[in-house]
Amino acid sequence: MSDETTDRSAGAPDRRRPASGGDGVGSPFQTRAAFLKNWDWLVVTHINRGACERGRAQHGFNSETQAACAAEWEKIRHEILTLGETLDFLRSYHKRAPFLFFNGNTFATIGRELALALFSDLPPTRKREIASLMAHYIAGVLDRENMISLIEGLCEETEFKTGDRVKTLRGSTHGVVVKILDDGRIAWRPTGRKSELIALPENLVRED
Repeated sequence: MSDETTDRSAGAPDRRRPASGGDGVGSPFQTRAAFLKNWDWLVVTHINRGACERGRAQHGFNSETQAACAAEWEKIRHEILTLGETLDFLRSYHKRAPFLFFNGNTFATIGRELALALFSDLPPTRKREIASLMAHYIAGVLDRENMISLIEGLCEETEFKTGDRVKTLRGSTHGVVVKILDDGRIAWRPTGRKSELIALPENLVRED
C-alpha cells in the first residue's frame, strides 16, 4: 500500500482508553467527530494520482461510480461519525472503486493519516502499528473484529508486572514477564524457550 501522506489533518479529539473489546463504550472506535472534513474530493483525487504515478498506472476515474462517489463524499465528510463508522465508510469506497487503479491505497492512506493524528499520544511503535492495521482494514486485508481487537489492545497502558502474560505487537510470540529492569525495560521469556528477551514496554501487549 502507498506510504503517501497529505499535509491535512482531521484533528485529534480526546480519546478514551478502551474499557472492553468489541467496539463498545470506552472504545476509541466510539470517538465521534467529522474526521474527514479536511479531505475534500480534490485531495482524494490527488492522493490517487500520486499512487498511480508511483505504480506507473494510468490515473483516471471509473465512469460508473465516480460521480456518485464524489457527491456522497462531499456530503458525508462534514458529518459527525464515530471512528468505526468512518473506517467502514473508507472501506466501502475502496469497494466502490471510483478510480481506475489503486483505490485501496488511496483510502488506506487517509485512514493511516487519521490514525497518526488520533493516536499521537501513543509510543511511535504502537502508533505506526495502529496506522497499519487501519490501512489494512480499509484495503480489505483485515476483518473488522480483528482490527478492533488488535487496536484496542495497543491502546492499553504499557505498565507490566512480573508474571504478566504478554505477546508481541503482532501476536506472533507469546510469553511471560520475568522481571522489570531498573531502566523500565521488560525481561520476558517466550513460551517454549529457556532464554529471556529484553523489550521496551511499548513493544509488548498484555495477553487476555
